[in-house]
Amino acid sequence: DGCIKAVGQADVIRNEFSEATFERIIDCSGKCVLPGLVDAHTHPVWAGDRVHEFAMKLAGASYMEIHQAGGGIHFTVEHTRAAAEDELLARLQQRLGRMLRAGSTLVECKSGYGLDLDTELKMLRAIERARRSVDIGISSTYCGAHAVPKGKTATEATDDIINNHLPKLKELKLSGEIHVNNIDVFCEKGVFDLESTRRILQAGKDIGLQINFHGDELHPMKSAELGAELGARAISHLEEVSDEGIVAMARAKCAAVLLPTTAYMLRLKQPQARKMLEEGVIVALGSDFNPNAYCFSMPMVMHLACVNMKMSMNEALAAATINAAYALGKSDTHGSLEVGKQGDLLIINSSRWEHLIYQFGGHETLINYVIVKGKVIYENERCETMSSY
Repeated sequence: DGCIKAVGQADVIRNEFSEATFERIIDCSGKCVLPGLVDAHTHPVWAGDRVHEFAMKLAGASYMEIHQAGGGIHFTVEHTRAAAEDELLARLQQRLGRMLRAGSTLVECKSGYGLDLDTELKMLRAIERARRSVDIGISSTYCGAHAVPKGKTATEATDDIINNHLPKLKELKLSGEIHVNNIDVFCEKGVFDLESTRRILQAGKDIGLQINFHGDELHPMKSAELGAELGARAISHLEEVSDEGIVAMARAKCAAVLLPTTAYMLRLKQPQARKMLEEGVIVALGSDFNPNAYCFSMPMVMHLACVNMKMSMNEALAAATINAAYALGKSDTHGSLEVGKQGDLLIINSSRWEHLIYQFGGHETLINYVIVKGKVIYENERCETMSSY
């Protein structure tokens, strides 16, 4: 049934299953078995890359300067609106394949480059079709409040989402056409303020979506306090979170999804991972894969979290497995090697698991097998001929 039957000492398991027959036995001598990695924050459905903006950023342009000049999210929106659903699906499947080969077996996937109902639904349908056609697990997020559409005020956009987008999502959810798990809003100065964010998140919660949103990234907005109050499952970014917000999140068991790639690429202040951990916040990690932060690799995210956010390797592994699963409401089935949980595992070509973090960008010859629901989905032949050291 794709679930883990036993975990423990090898000789005990050999005795317990001495009569059993298996389709396949993998020799893991000198290797490590780890839970499949969970990427708790990605934007993988879009057309039109933003490689030209990378040069602008390197020359010193800020995220909001690019955004106001018609670049950033609005550039991607234009291209995504023009793309056919099949094209978006093909790109999404290709990107999910790259994530899988880097060890991710469960990925959160957001819409948010449509900003109008038709394009948002096109993106969510692409995510739904991917969920049914690829081996990787998907948690789907409606992120229609990712930016204020051109020609609308934030209040008009908020009203449109609450009165038009969410009722349509509810209808499609009830008919089984689209399964959406989470609701997201970019709560930020010049985007959606605290009150608009509250209204959208509450409306999403009322139709059964988990709250999992962008907060306190570029300016302190009191997003963390709002999320704790609304019973959010998780809040992402938090580079500018307040001390009170950290305490509120710890009390509310609201996960912090930290994104070291974003802080690194935008040269922002790093999120206060140490302070959050000390206060008892559940810290998770995500790649924030999007046209602005083009990273598929959770092993690289873990490495950045250790170096730039001062997390230990143990903390980073927990943040990229069980805690990231918690941030998606999936920690009862994913994120650790326990009896009864889904059989999502990695086998790495090393006798020490820390190599997965220590080798920056080394996952291509380190990840030997990726297994989802007990089936080998990816087998890396290079591992048989190359030492991972």
